[in-house]
Amino acid sequence: MVAGGGTSGCSDISSIAVHVITGRWFVVFASLLIMAAAGATYMFSLYSSDIKSVLGYDQTTLNLLSFFKDLGANVGVLSGLINEVTPPWVVLSIGAVMNFFGYFMIWLAVTQKISAPKVWQMCLYICIGANSQSFANTGSLVTCVKNFPESRGVVLGILKGYVGLSGAIITQLFHAFYGGDTKSLILLIGWLPAAISFAFLRTIRIMKVIRQPNELKVFYNFLYISLALAGFLMLMIIVESKTEFSQSGYGGSAAVVLLLLFLPLAVVIIEEYNLWNLKTAATTAAIRSPNHPVQIVTEKVPKTEHQKHIPKTEHKKQPSCWTTIFNPPERGEDFTILQALFSVDMLILFLAAICGVGGTLTAIDNLGQIGMSLGYPKQSISTFVTLVSIWNYLGRVTSGFVSEIVLTKYKFPRPLMLSMTLLVSCVGHLMIAFDVPNGLYVASVVIGFCFGAQWPLIFAIISELFGLKYYSTLYNFGSVASPIGLYVLNVKVAGNFYDREAEKQLRAKGIVRKTGEELKCFGGECFKLSFLVITGVTLLGMFVSLILVIRTRSFYKSDIYKKFRDEAETEIAGNGAVVAAGPPEETRK
Repeated sequence: MVAGGGTSGCSDISSIAVHVITGRWFVVFASLLIMAAAGATYMFSLYSSDIKSVLGYDQTTLNLLSFFKDLGANVGVLSGLINEVTPPWVVLSIGAVMNFFGYFMIWLAVTQKISAPKVWQMCLYICIGANSQSFANTGSLVTCVKNFPESRGVVLGILKGYVGLSGAIITQLFHAFYGGDTKSLILLIGWLPAAISFAFLRTIRIMKVIRQPNELKVFYNFLYISLALAGFLMLMIIVESKTEFSQSGYGGSAAVVLLLLFLPLAVVIIEEYNLWNLKTAATTAAIRSPNHPVQIVTEKVPKTEHQKHIPKTEHKKQPSCWTTIFNPPERGEDFTILQALFSVDMLILFLAAICGVGGTLTAIDNLGQIGMSLGYPKQSISTFVTLVSIWNYLGRVTSGFVSEIVLTKYKFPRPLMLSMTLLVSCVGHLMIAFDVPNGLYVASVVIGFCFGAQWPLIFAIISELFGLKYYSTLYNFGSVASPIGLYVLNVKVAGNFYDREAEKQLRAKGIVRKTGEELKCFGGECFKLSFLVITGVTLLGMFVSLILVIRTRSFYKSDIYKKFRDEAETEIAGNGAVVAAGPPEETRK
């Protein structure tokens, strides 16, 4: 791309605009918007009652639907395989089509514009719609990680945080667009994420890695904006719970939400404008001094020397992965996929994740039914979903940043922080089990925070114990714990216990339930036994995770990032300058 030579005129403006839109930071901004609309799976409790009443489902069937939703959201192997052989826009396109198709079919069924689908068809629709989330993650999040490899932890934290906020964001937009019509919410989460993905299809792409000294500072600016967005959403929750909001009132709050969503674009423009100025100055200097041109990309001398020995190492015959399954390397080194999957550490972590994530997600997916059975007004159910969304975001950001700080400074093991998170989540489960007055508000905060906090910890532990070589596959394997836990605790425990109590109440009143009639349960007994069981299972997960803490104690006391620092220093030494960065002093870290 050639920049305009003058200081005025339309050519400079055009060049700057093109530079911004095609820059790495605009990819981050586009990904933030995609992630901000990619959390429809966390809003199931807002429209699940419509599905239940219109289609006449009992709680077990509804929870089966919830399981397939979570199954689709967490099985991302297909999107990963497609992304290996195609550019990101292909993955995003497929995800957008799947998102619209899945939720549009559910909307047609709930609004009775088509004949009532069979249960397996509804399960298929919601699985397809939810699976689009993995395509959005793979197409945008993975691309950003590859574009900013030295800031991958921050990238994951910020983007995953916006996924956590998406439920609250979409709730505000939903009330502004459709008022209180929860059936229309299904249509909104069908077209909105698809429209955003299509809008940024061609801008999200993998780019040449260019080192920037202020890279972390820019990401912190994104973080501050996201905290402001979360704070505003929290304020709106409080105000909306105290007063009756009109649709125009929701329109005003949605306008502020949209402003905060697009505010990172200002950061992008400023940063890309500075880079454009540097590039223009470097190009001008090169023209003026043809005998001493400015280096755009310098030769990697140290790496070239080192690379002389690489072919011999790479072409050595490696033993079959089947013969080394039970002979893994040291913790922190690159495990093969089979070595990681058959390791005791992975088994322990996977079991803890099933117990912890399964319990918190069961609570989140049943918030609508829990609120109804405990006598909360319908408006409060929307409040619960928003609370969960915001604290889900805070949990992700907090666990990611805090665990990194205490690990670096105090050698505090990340598995121990996971154990503490599981213990805290039991407080929320018990508040639901014993129907504490107004306790569902507090439970929504606790459970939302703990659910969000678990994911960065689990994924970080996997990367630390088993290395990064096969991280994309192992990452997806860790996600599988969610649908397994949800199926056991939501479908088999919460759904069955709820239906059993509801039928007991009908028999006590002498009422015979008609075929296809919605099965409703009222009172604290509806979910009491379920959440006592969930609390016990979560405590089991905590004790299991403590085993991992003991097993990895010496590993986390060591300098687990030394290898990555050495590699980074070698990379820095091999790259003498940044594109348009000019002075070599910018290569120091």
